[in-house]
Amino acid sequence: MINLSVNISNLKLTNPVLTASGTFGYGEEYLDFLDFEKLGGIVVKAVTAKNREGNSYPRMAETPSGMLNSVGLQNKGVDYFIREIYPGIKDFKTVIIANVSGSTVKEYVEVAEKINDLDSIPAIELNISCPNVKQGGMAFGTSPLSATEVTHAVRKVYKKDLIVKLSPNVTSIIEIAKAVVDGGADIISLINTLLGMAVDAETRRPVLSTITGGLSGPAIKPVALRMVWQVSKAVNVPIIGIGGIMNATDAIEFLLAGASAIQVGTANFIDPAVTVKIVEGIEAYLRLHKMETVQELIGGLQIS
Repeated sequence: MINLSVNISNLKLTNPVLTASGTFGYGEEYLDFLDFEKLGGIVVKAVTAKNREGNSYPRMAETPSGMLNSVGLQNKGVDYFIREIYPGIKDFKTVIIANVSGSTVKEYVEVAEKINDLDSIPAIELNISCPNVKQGGMAFGTSPLSATEVTHAVRKVYKKDLIVKLSPNVTSIIEIAKAVVDGGADIISLINTLLGMAVDAETRRPVLSTITGGLSGPAIKPVALRMVWQVSKAVNVPIIGIGGIMNATDAIEFLLAGASAIQVGTANFIDPAVTVKIVEGIEAYLRLHKMETVQELIGGLQIS
């Protein structure tokens, strides 16, 4: 038997494949397409303190080897999530992780504190790519000081596993990774989307209503791989790799680069059952290479 299970901090995953926040809804939307027991876990779409309408349309655009989005964290707030969404997902036969976002440290803390009481959610993922309104709109995740501040504030109220999701739009990803570990992060996930834009030559206008948006998909994979490898060498907490993972080979590359688990995002829009296919592909690779556990892959990149 091939053992695909991984432990990241206190999370026990049956395999290293999770879904990425914002690409899998709350999970309920995918029930007809795959068996959740075959997944390592699901990261649900972002939850904020209050209702957010999101950005104006158009807010998604296809690009060469990827897509841009500027949805704007549309959701009905944490109280709605607890009252209306949580009862429908709490019995899923997989690990459920809540993605937490905010515009101030107080908002992050409020959401984390409320989700802390939900027994069937053993971890949260802090999205620190959000604009900090107290600092002129600069994202929490682009400054080591603010990254430490928001992580530490949430750590004080949140008692379960704390994952912090890093923005790639920084000069030094290692600096930010060390900052969130100093703030109390148990696990780091990376990368979030790269900032990009698309232009319509015929109308001579930006394609997105917000002009710029987050680039995801195969185009960002080389950047994501590089950052996962760098961070895995710089900190002593588990890494979840994200960015352009479309198939099992992509996932295996992230594991070799130092990730203990991976998240699949944009690929879910192309094939809603892709995550299960990736799990099966990893298992087939291990069998082919006569490996008994997925642990043999993690950090196995041969440099010399």
